Amino acid sequence: MLNIIGKRYWFFALSALIIIPGVIIMAIWGLPLSIDFKGGNRLEVQFPSGKIPETSKVYQMYSEMGITDPQVFTSGTDGLVITTPQLTQDQSIKALDSLNKLAGETVVVRQESNVSPVIGQELVSRALLTLGLTSLALVLFITFSFRGVENALHYGIATVVALIHDVLVIFSILSIGGRIWGWQVDTLFLTALLTVIAFSAQDTIVVFDRMRENSNIFRRLEFETLLNHSVVQTLSRSINTQLMTVDFLLLALALFGGVTLKEFAITLIVGMISGSYSSIFIAAPFLVIWKNKEWRNWFHRKGQSQAVTS
Repeated sequence: MLNIIGKRYWFFALSALIIIPGVIIMAIWGLPLSIDFKGGNRLEVQFPSGKIPETSKVYQMYSEMGITDPQVFTSGTDGLVITTPQLTQDQSIKALDSLNKLAGETVVVRQESNVSPVIGQELVSRALLTLGLTSLALVLFITFSFRGVENALHYGIATVVALIHDVLVIFSILSIGGRIWGWQVDTLFLTALLTVIAFSAQDTIVVFDRMRENSNIFRRLEFETLLNHSVVQTLSRSINTQLMTVDFLLLALALFGGVTLKEFAITLIVGMISGSYSSIFIAAPFLVIWKNKEWRNWFHRKGQSQAVTS
């Protein structure tokens, strides 16, 4: 049988290798926020001839106008989506005229909108409130559902630890993607984040529920062996779920969903994989560490630990 729990510190190290670089990037440069949170102007245009100007020339055009930090994305085969900081009406008109000259034709404005940063701040506060209430509700629900199991509260807290792990992984990958590919945090990102939290919690509860069932069957097994047996039993279910939701549906959405859905789909893919990973390799081993109080030996040598125990 696979000894997943026995190799728990290797899995913790793997998570650290993913999370720490992203946290460092966030600490230095911050999160790559979109205009949904910073506020700004969003312009979506179509080129009737189908000939889209080079994005480098579009960047140069805005730079010559004194407009900083524009973001230019292709939309389909004949359009561009351009986001900029807040523009005055005169600046918007001038930018559109310059774009017509650059394209050599009159472009069609599909959509133009201004977003206030107040809306983004309200969305963030509501998302944080939702996350906090969800975590509290999960701890209470799991503690009540596992009331017949020893240390039922530990299961609820372990579930929240897995959720925090998944959130950190997503933010880390997004921060790295923001520096390399220009990814940004937008409202769709919050939707994906809350979806991942729900999936991760459900997957973790499935693993813990199998452990609860096995505790009534294999009463003489040690806790670590029992938990490892339960994790191995749910492993195939988690892999099958990933194949159905990630590999087939979300991957197709990331490849063919267009520029507006690409980052959303990638965030979901990363989150779903992390959710299954944390349920098996983070939440379950966390229970063993807590039960054995292994943190007492983290900063002591083996000989010192034995002396303290004696």
